[in-house]
Amino acid sequence: MSYKKLDEFPKDFFWGASTSAYQVEGAWNEDGKGPSVIDMAPVVEGTTDFKVTSDHYHHYKEDVKLFADLGLKAYRFSIAWTRIFPKGNGEINMKGIEFYHNLINEIIAHGIVPIVTMYHFDLPYALAEKGGWSNRATADAFVNYSKTLFEHYGDRVKYWLTINEQNMMILHGDAIGTAASGDTENPLQDLYQQNHHMLLAQAKTMVLCHEMLPTAKIGPAPNISAVYPASSKPEDVLAASNCSALRNWLYLDMAVYGRYNNIAWSYLKERNALPNIAEGDMAIMAKANPDFIAFNYYNTATVAEAGESDFKNSTGDQQITIGEKGMFKGTSNPNLVVNEFGWEIDPVGFRNTFREIYQRYALPLIVTENGLGAFDKVEADGAINDDYRINYLAQHIEQIQLAISDGVDVFGYCPWSAIDLVSTHQGCSKRYGFIHVNREEFDLKELKRSKKKSFYWYQALINEHSGIAVAS
Repeated sequence: MSYKKLDEFPKDFFWGASTSAYQVEGAWNEDGKGPSVIDMAPVVEGTTDFKVTSDHYHHYKEDVKLFADLGLKAYRFSIAWTRIFPKGNGEINMKGIEFYHNLINEIIAHGIVPIVTMYHFDLPYALAEKGGWSNRATADAFVNYSKTLFEHYGDRVKYWLTINEQNMMILHGDAIGTAASGDTENPLQDLYQQNHHMLLAQAKTMVLCHEMLPTAKIGPAPNISAVYPASSKPEDVLAASNCSALRNWLYLDMAVYGRYNNIAWSYLKERNALPNIAEGDMAIMAKANPDFIAFNYYNTATVAEAGESDFKNSTGDQQITIGEKGMFKGTSNPNLVVNEFGWEIDPVGFRNTFREIYQRYALPLIVTENGLGAFDKVEADGAINDDYRINYLAQHIEQIQLAISDGVDVFGYCPWSAIDLVSTHQGCSKRYGFIHVNREEFDLKELKRSKKKSFYWYQALINEHSGIAVAS
């Protein structure tokens, strides 16, 4: 649908940006923090680990001031579970509590709304040693952790995200580095038992949030993308429906409606992989009632009917050639261009994704990740001319406005990332931020912060939509 005049962005729209604790904070073992599965996992050869990253832990005041200079209305970040509970449960680490008190206060003091992700891949290692999400006790530990966050920060934090990209942890945990280890007779059943425990923890946390913080809002934060059939062949269309059920709707149907998606359930039943559901679990799921849906978007997927072909994995973050025998197989899309990492770029697919989510759930939406990773070049004068990032973000923001004109309720956009951080697979060399951090994979240098060209572009865009005059 085309429009003679597009609807304006809401005046109170959350123009924001995002990070995650393990990718930006550093200080991995300071002030009582315990190890997470990320800290203990092997890193990709030739790339840095997550011990220092951008050292936001020691630079947060400088960074938040830069976020304010950028004009951010909201900042989406995650809390490291092991800073609060070094072993995942038990004794609270008050140094960790203090750090996030200070960070949140600093954010608010600069007129920025904090949006807190409670869990972004970094499961406490002590819980992983006890079975991780395969162990139902981990769900209880997460609820206790959430309760602690609500108690300490609920007076200032009004927007909460439960679990970042649960679907990626289930579907591609090996690629992200979050898959639980251990022997099991039925790996697929164990995987979806983990998923059930995460869904249960999320539902309990949402119920608890509404009880403890009646004016707060809470929602899930999966990675969602539209799925195209490779052709108009009915079998390919069916494959796309299968993929959407497993990739997207399994997670959101449960979060919003409190029920398992029927296609995903049939898939698990056929493979003898149904999760064990305890008495009362589904009643709890039905009470979750999220206030909004947050989602991360980088690209779309294109799939075809699944034959006997082998399914291969790539090493790029979430860019994985997907497939499930008898369900679908991933294919490339000849209508899309790709970036230097092989990621297909699909701004129009962004609009499609907005429309699909909103038509299905009719809840307000906020984007909590969307961005372009690149090997930025620092010029001799210190400038970083990342026009490619500006073009990518501009194309996607245009599609948000089109989605709003379609009648979709969108209240925020928090691209990835506010500041350079350590990418999951390409280390610190693959950069996403508006703010450059001067370090290399194995040379920390002075970690100096500087503004990229995209910083000034996004600053001007925010000012324009906020009715703030921009100096000529």
